[in-house]
This record gives sequence, C-alpha cells and structure tokens, in this order.
Amino acid sequence: MCIMNRYKNIPLFINQDNKRYYAESKYPEVVLSNNDIYVITNSGDRLDLLAQQFYGDSSLWWIISIANTDLSQNSLFIPEGTQLRIPIDPSNTNLGFSLTNQNI
Repeated sequence: MCIMNRYKNIPLFINQDNKRYYAESKYPEVVLSNNDIYVITNSGDRLDLLAQQFYGDSSLWWIISIANTDLSQNSLFIPEGTQLRIPIDPSNTNLGFSLTNQNI
C-alpha cells in the first residue's frame, strides 16, 4: 500500500529569521466505510501506535485522528476507554489537501 506523505504537496516557506514552516492547509476528508474497524482504547494506546498496528506505518496516525473528530487534534494520546473509528483502507482518504493561505 502506497500512501502519500501528508506534507508532500504543501509548500515550504522560510521566513526572515530563516525558520522553515509549511503553508497552512486543511486536512482531507476520511471517507466512512462499512468496513471500518471500531476499537475501545486501553491504557497506553496512542494514535501512532494504532496506525503502526493497523497500517504498518506510524506516520499515518493523522488519518485516525481526523476520522475521529471528537478527539483533540493536537495530541497522539487518547483517553482510555475511548471508542475510535479506524478507517480500514487509508488509501481511500481523499489526499487532496487544500491550502488555506498561500501568502504567509
């Protein structure tokens, strides 16, 4: 399975202080499927570990995160006992990121 890096098509900028940053972007929609897996989290579960377990690639944690809109979108950690939807086929994710501001 070949999944694109989520930053691949996002422009990279360098500001006056020589700090690098990506353009602001909107994550793609994760399509709901009847084949998606639902799990209840245990102590120690993290989005990157679940992505590694289900996709074989920990960098795909963001697909699980955006599929579960009630999660804090700025953390890999998940409260114990949380029900998560794991999209069964991350390649179905609409990977067309849209830029929200190109003039940074």
